[in-house]
Amino acid sequence: MQRKILAAALFAILPVAAQAQSNVQMYGIMDAAVSRQDTGTPGQKGTWVVNSGNQSSSRLGFRGTEDLGDGLKAMFNIEAGVALDTGAADSALFGRRSVVGLEGAFGLVTVGREYSPIAAVAAMSDIFGQGFYGSNLSAFTTGRLTRRLSNSVNYKSSAWNGLRAYLAYSAGEAATGPSGNLHGIALEYTLGNLGLSAGYHTLKRLGTGNDKESAVGASYKLDAFEFKGNYLSADQIGPNNKFEQYNLGAAYTIAANKFFFNYQNNKVETGAKGKAYAVAYSYSLSKRTNVYASYATLTNNQLAVFGLSSSSVAVAPAATALGADPKALSLGLRHAF
Repeated sequence: MQRKILAAALFAILPVAAQAQSNVQMYGIMDAAVSRQDTGTPGQKGTWVVNSGNQSSSRLGFRGTEDLGDGLKAMFNIEAGVALDTGAADSALFGRRSVVGLEGAFGLVTVGREYSPIAAVAAMSDIFGQGFYGSNLSAFTTGRLTRRLSNSVNYKSSAWNGLRAYLAYSAGEAATGPSGNLHGIALEYTLGNLGLSAGYHTLKRLGTGNDKESAVGASYKLDAFEFKGNYLSADQIGPNNKFEQYNLGAAYTIAANKFFFNYQNNKVETGAKGKAYAVAYSYSLSKRTNVYASYATLTNNQLAVFGLSSSSVAVAPAATALGADPKALSLGLRHAF
């Protein structure tokens, strides 16, 4: 009920906001697909489903800026996830992003719910743009790496000779026990068609020490070809808990056609291993609309239950189905506005 009241109030004030501030913008992405999903769990059959957000999470957002003079701007951005298959909203109304900030020659400072420094590294070095089945989002959806930060203060510097820095502090706001605080940093370097990035988080989840998260990424563009790869790691407190993922991808664009390939390798110190191969194809009907196809398959060893992730959909075996091999096929339509 509270979410419905908040949404109604937001839409009621939009005309007023637009008059007072002409650069307020409504935007979004609507992405729906027909998919064949098979978790590989023994005794279960694959299913045909209609789902939302296979290439890009469906969303509705509002953003705007105000010129404060002397090169300083105030900004805001609120963004809500939408499930096109059911019409449902995310459990948190503006859980995708909800920030207010100041921007100038020094860079951008935001306060609220924001993407983490490691999320920036993973996004810029994923050939799928963290969409399609087999993307590196599987390293985040399992709770191993942190993608978004609530209660956070964040800084993104201006580029200096191709170098940019990201800093973040997220308050766990715990009154007792471990603080839950996260500290994060990332660096990005761009030189022509080459991009390099790295990030690191520490998280006070338990009282015995800090969880450590890290990411390294690279990208290169050569005419119609793109190459991207990354290494993602989550070393949580406890024995044999270190998780590692490698991604190596390539894409080729010709006219309105774009072809993608990604290889992914997952492992945990326990000996669990899983390898995924994923391909995708996109055809642009216009600058804002495309159709796509995506297929991925993952092979787990007898100690593993790794799964596949697209932008908003996860296909994973049951926790007890060790060695199960998930696969997924998707045919979809995406429109941005």
